[in-house]
Amino acid sequence: MELIPKLPVAEWISDATDWLTDTFEFLFDFVKNDFGDFIEFFAESLLMQIPIWLFIAVVAVLAFFVSKKRIGLPVFVIFGLWFIQNQELWEELMNTFTLVIFASLISVIIGVPFGIWMAKNKVVETLLTPVLDFMQTMPAFVYLIPAVAFFSIGMVPGVFASVIFATPPTVRFTNLGIRQVSHELIEASDAFGTTGAQKLFKVQLPMAKKTIMAGINQTVMLALSMVVIASMIGAKGLGQTVITGLQRADVGTGFVAGLGIVILAIIIDRFTQNLNTQRGDQS
Repeated sequence: MELIPKLPVAEWISDATDWLTDTFEFLFDFVKNDFGDFIEFFAESLLMQIPIWLFIAVVAVLAFFVSKKRIGLPVFVIFGLWFIQNQELWEELMNTFTLVIFASLISVIIGVPFGIWMAKNKVVETLLTPVLDFMQTMPAFVYLIPAVAFFSIGMVPGVFASVIFATPPTVRFTNLGIRQVSHELIEASDAFGTTGAQKLFKVQLPMAKKTIMAGINQTVMLALSMVVIASMIGAKGLGQTVITGLQRADVGTGFVAGLGIVILAIIIDRFTQNLNTQRGDQS
């Protein structure tokens, strides 16, 4: 005999989702249609119109300068991107790159201000910490359910789910970086009569830059890790090819697409890591 009846948590969540879907239908439709059209335009009318050789050359040149004129990263970029093009997965690569770019940008735009807010307000940090824990520990597949409920299927719900999953590192690292700034520097800036904004933008953020960039790197990697999961709700890209290989038990197709994701992940990771490396750290 149950002493306490089962709480209808599932029903409450379903009702809340239905209420949100009905109440903010105008907003979700706007995001789904207009933002979705913009994503399609970015991927198909911009990236796909760039000649492949030119895209590879530009990325290789950027890699050369980002890596402080070392040739290892540019060589990997050239051979990695050439391999993806050789396997006829270029369009899928561009769609995956688009999803990662938009999800990462939105996550950073949301994450950095919230991280600053947490660093400035102890109450906000106390309230947001369990929310961030929830976002990071909830299985990523669960985020697909509200994403589909709000935005149907396609690239937009994929970006939505990726943003929820990928935002916490930027928030946490921004908070950590600002809190780690030397108290002596803060006191010195106060002694010179700086305003709160001046102290933030001229002292705290520059000193916390390395930590914040480490958080952004993790955010980008988490967004990329959602590629295959997002493809289950219609997001185009290499993840969709992986799912197709799984459904057809085609090991070769799935492996090649997965290798393409690995190549993209390594390139993005090396770019962000090198951007976060100061000249003085180079040997």
